[in-house]
Amino acid sequence: MVLQAEEGQLTTSSPRILVATAVPVERDAVARAFPEPAAELSRPGTVLHRLPDGGPDLLAAGVGPALAAASTAAALTAAALDGAPYALVVSAGIGGGFLPDAPVGSLVVAEEITAADLGAETADGFVPVTDLGFGTVTHHPPAGLVAAAATATGARPGTVLTGSTVTGTAERAALLRERHPRALAEAMEGFGVAEAAAAHGVPVLELRAVSNPVGPRDRAAWRIGEALGALTDAFGKLAPVLRSWTPHDPHG
Repeated sequence: MVLQAEEGQLTTSSPRILVATAVPVERDAVARAFPEPAAELSRPGTVLHRLPDGGPDLLAAGVGPALAAASTAAALTAAALDGAPYALVVSAGIGGGFLPDAPVGSLVVAEEITAADLGAETADGFVPVTDLGFGTVTHHPPAGLVAAAATATGARPGTVLTGSTVTGTAERAALLRERHPRALAEAMEGFGVAEAAAAHGVPVLELRAVSNPVGPRDRAAWRIGEALGALTDAFGKLAPVLRSWTPHDPHG
């Protein structure tokens, strides 16, 4: 909680939270979980949709890890320069689910946000960038917040992979599960959002509603509307968790 002085009294308010989606339709699905409409707010390098009454700021950050990272970093920097930094960033949206653990319409919350393809191909196989002596490939959201989010929404906790290329074959899906046995979902922005958050020292959470199976690309099997509805429902249940979350909770 954030403590604020109001008319001579010390009161509590919700921590400031930024929710970053890839595209506006996902942002709007999150917004529908809240009763009041959001107001558009232009900031340097980005446009936010600000929900009233302590609701989160919403950002359509763009598709892919690079644009998501740049847009999220711009929003975080603007908030810090305004003297009102965010306490948490949530990467949210729809994504692919690894069957049978994450079927279409289900929810996944990330215990690990992992870059699936950041590294080098070698004669002996793929080598993650960390094994090359650079950077990181995984961010870990606060364990207590992940558990609370899973309990509130019914989301299954596990690894959410970030890739610059969406999986389109059964062979690629099997390879990813072999490399990442705890992977439940795949998307394109979480790791970029997490990198921006980490650069600002801000914790991150990732929540995905599954719109399609990870594997052969079959648009007829996609259930985007169902997944967006699940995302709205999830944020309706998640909102009280986010309002009551304490950023520096030792169990967070």
